[in-house]
Amino acid sequence: MLVNLVPYIKIARFDHWFKNIFMVPGILVACYIDPALIGVGLIWPIIIGFLSAGLVASSNYVLNEVLDADFDRLHPVKKYRPVPSGEVIIRWAYLEWLLLAGLGLALAYSLGTPFFLSALALWVMGCLYNIPPVRSKDKPYLDVLSESVNNPLRLLLGWFLTGITLWPPLSLIFAYWMIGAFFMTLKRYAEFQRIGDHIAAANYRASFRYYTAERLMISAVYYVAAFGLFFGIFLIRYRVEFILGIPLIAGFIAWYMHLAFLEDSPVQYPEKLYKERGFVAYAMLCMGVLLVLLYWDIPYLDTLFSKTTL
Repeated sequence: MLVNLVPYIKIARFDHWFKNIFMVPGILVACYIDPALIGVGLIWPIIIGFLSAGLVASSNYVLNEVLDADFDRLHPVKKYRPVPSGEVIIRWAYLEWLLLAGLGLALAYSLGTPFFLSALALWVMGCLYNIPPVRSKDKPYLDVLSESVNNPLRLLLGWFLTGITLWPPLSLIFAYWMIGAFFMTLKRYAEFQRIGDHIAAANYRASFRYYTAERLMISAVYYVAAFGLFFGIFLIRYRVEFILGIPLIAGFIAWYMHLAFLEDSPVQYPEKLYKERGFVAYAMLCMGVLLVLLYWDIPYLDTLFSKTTL
């Protein structure tokens, strides 16, 4: 019997692999700390590392699609996904989940223990997020924090694929976590507003039984404020030149919030944000400026922001 593989490809969400771009700063900062890491020899670990992270993430997406099917049937858009619409045989989807995880973790192991443990943590967090009785996605605030922890895990994946033996600064790890929580909270807000009915929203996602638009926005402000404080600690201690990029970062955050307030907001589906060409161009500008500031030393800034006696 021939099997239609298209639904199984869809539930792996290969289009979400773009999120592995969050590995790039880990690579860049590691290479900044140890310039000896830079070279042709880094190309292969980067290829394997990104492929490994993508496969592990896809394993988590398959599990999410299977375990969320009953809830997705209550969503105005997600009810057309392959699992809730009956296009997928569940036992084969579980096999796909394990195969993707096995392939991803096998590749991760080839890059050393720190990278493997980071990849394993990424997979375990997907299990905790989706599988009862923990199923952190059903718990308010914990749903956001447990999902957004994938951001610093991707930072660690990028960091450790270089072969560096040091750990990245904790301030950078927490900043990465908090900005991820900010993004995820705005996604929740956009979903909540899109559904438009509190009861229907609660039936679709258990955490919406507690959330309100006000609570979501307050938590978003908390996360972005925490990001700013942790990133400030990082840049003062490790790279004061990043201060010059703060206005651009603030503009990026403001633009993302603007997108969250749009009708049928695109932040509900981050994989489709590429269609917001102006926003994407601005994000690339921010990344380019920060990359320049990472390697451009400006000694005057050290003097300007040095400790003083009042």
